[in-house]
Amino acid sequence: MASSNFIDYVKICSRSGRGGGGSAHLHRDKKTAKGGPDGGDGGRGGHVILRGNSQLWTLLHLQYRKHVIAENGLNGGPDHSSGAQGHDEVLEVPLGTIARDAETGEVKCEITQHGQEIILTPGGRGGLGNAHFKSPTNQTPRYAQPGEPGIEEWVVLELKLLADVGLVGFPNAGKSTLLSVVSAAKPKIANYAFTTLAPNLGVVAYRDYKSFVMADIPGIIEGASEGKGLGLRFLRHIERNSMLLFMVSCDSADIADEYNVLLKELEKYNPELLDKKRILAITKTDMIDEELEAEIRATLPEGLPTVFISSITQKNIGTLKDLIWQALNS
Repeated sequence: MASSNFIDYVKICSRSGRGGGGSAHLHRDKKTAKGGPDGGDGGRGGHVILRGNSQLWTLLHLQYRKHVIAENGLNGGPDHSSGAQGHDEVLEVPLGTIARDAETGEVKCEITQHGQEIILTPGGRGGLGNAHFKSPTNQTPRYAQPGEPGIEEWVVLELKLLADVGLVGFPNAGKSTLLSVVSAAKPKIANYAFTTLAPNLGVVAYRDYKSFVMADIPGIIEGASEGKGLGLRFLRHIERNSMLLFMVSCDSADIADEYNVLLKELEKYNPELLDKKRILAITKTDMIDEELEAEIRATLPEGLPTVFISSITQKNIGTLKDLIWQALNS
């Protein structure tokens, strides 16, 4: 998933179709001079529908599609003929997509399953033909219902990645390197801050043909919840992860403090994130010996599952996978 193609936010104008008008026709043929009303109903206007597609990872295909317009329903006809329904406009979206009202911010719907369909903007109802209005006292009604108008609204589509494990850490903590080692993903890796500018997903193979999905989130810095660094833009992707893997480099001045800063930023953004299961990985441990590792271990928070890893030498990568799998299935 190329970072330049990762689009997780689009704003579109969604317009459903207008319902067709009912017919006010009166039956006439060579044997019937004054037949009764036989006007058909108008067709429903087309809906704008969201459909989940597990093969999509971004909203790139909708980036330049600002107007989504469904067809209008057709008018009813004589001999009780109903008008055709307007063609529905179906938008394929990745799993984890939320639709919000652009003005109020209210969540309209959410797509979480493959093939799931939700009507985003309903089409107008078709009008009833005059055949519905005949009665003993009004045997030849010469009127019919008009169709309901369609709805036009601005909608924001926002993607929150669905992954089993979210990698959380400061820039240059080794998140992208780990993802490249345990999966087939090829994130950009370089020795400068904010190398990762967009989330990367990778499928991590586990024992007995099992697997889980890992998401590499761009680095968080202190003040990210207030807009610093890459700010809030990618914090929302952490909300959908089943668990969080915190990653802190072993050469950090204060590992426990760095972990607490990350925790506080998540809490400021959404306190519910603290309810997720957490594992702490100390990275780049190929640079330290066992004695220094023991000193670092003594300073770490108690009760937090911790593992010392090195993506370069593959140290404890298997142990990390075991811890993640146990946390996901406990």
